[in-house]
Amino acid sequence: MLARIDLRGRIPSTAELRTTLPRGEVDVDAVLHTVRPIVDAVRERGVDAVLELSETFDKVRPRSVRVPVEEISRALENLDPTVRAALEESIARAARVHADQRRSETVTKVVEGGTVTERWVPVDRVGLYVPGGNAVLASSVVMNVVPAQAAEVPSLVVCSPPQADNRGLPDGTILAACALLGVREVWAVGGAQAIALLALGGTDTVAFEGSAELEPVDLITGPGNIYVTAAKRLLRGMVGIDSEAGPTEIAILADDTADAAHVAADLISQAEHDVMAASVLVTTSEELADAVEDAVKAQAAVTKHSERVQTALSGKQSGIVLVSTLDEGLRVVNAYAAEHLEIQTVDAPALAARVRNAGAVFVGPWSPVSLGDYCAGSNHVLPTAGCARHSSGLSVQTFLRGIHIVEYTEQALAAVAGHVVALAGAEDLPAHGTAVQVRFGTAR
Repeated sequence: MLARIDLRGRIPSTAELRTTLPRGEVDVDAVLHTVRPIVDAVRERGVDAVLELSETFDKVRPRSVRVPVEEISRALENLDPTVRAALEESIARAARVHADQRRSETVTKVVEGGTVTERWVPVDRVGLYVPGGNAVLASSVVMNVVPAQAAEVPSLVVCSPPQADNRGLPDGTILAACALLGVREVWAVGGAQAIALLALGGTDTVAFEGSAELEPVDLITGPGNIYVTAAKRLLRGMVGIDSEAGPTEIAILADDTADAAHVAADLISQAEHDVMAASVLVTTSEELADAVEDAVKAQAAVTKHSERVQTALSGKQSGIVLVSTLDEGLRVVNAYAAEHLEIQTVDAPALAARVRNAGAVFVGPWSPVSLGDYCAGSNHVLPTAGCARHSSGLSVQTFLRGIHIVEYTEQALAAVAGHVVALAGAEDLPAHGTAVQVRFGTAR
């Protein structure tokens, strides 16, 4: 089921690793021609277009886009107590972690009379997208809302697709999670049309509570399918985005001390998301590779989403990579830059400390990725497709902007005026220098 790549006895370059390692191909450009008319329809016809598109793609036409507050409250009242307790624990742990990410204002005294202050200001309004396709991810409500609230974003809206089996409302667990977090603005809209509506805004003339303005946002975060990603690409600039999320992925670096059943279960847990999900094992042990193959076949045959899992594990995005040493394995996983990276080796903490590229690192046999998906306290909205080489996961910082405040006295400016004029001249921008000289009566 899992293809093998044998790198033992050779040390590929980073460039070769990037082309050799298993990786799914997601061509966002290929769907732009499908998504652009959707964005244009929302731009031209607003909520009417959104409701029609919901009927086409989600097989249900919501009565309105804006979900009534009483429906959000009712969803919490009807929530299974066990699920409620789990969500409350997830929220509490995430809040604890993200509270420590808050930035403080810094004031730097550059010279006597000259300071530069960096002030951190939250984005005014954000749109938080929560998928509702193969899986309705109530946990993504937690992962988006908690850091936004910790950043003290003054206005936020959660968007999630309407469900035909829930009267055109988003999934009840998603609404209940919103209620637990105090979110009062939820829109029943998904897909590319949701991203367009978040960016463009509109008027919900058929709202349960009467006409309601759907104010546009400044930043959109949260994962979605390829159509959501394409809409983000088209509207980037009009709004900020967190990332262009691709299919989920896991890499596991393991040696002969790893438990094959654990490794197999973790590979399957990510393959469960999507037929395009990537599951990669990098190991020094051919015996472990064989045992994992056997365990994967046995476990995949009986898991609920068996067909989806087996398709993902058989795809070119998944596989087993054999290496000679853990040092070589570390080179491989750093080149791969996985969204989720597990380290299941002897002295896993020491090896994990050397990881340079990963969205999140899960250390040792008792830190599976599924813990991070729900209750570790970390964020599960992470960079995919190798983007962990240059980008971070969702955090409080995502929702903050650093603004530099420059304040110089006359004496402090005079002390550096000559340098400003010299650099302006070197760049052939003399008016820049004049803007300083005119203050001292030395402009020509």
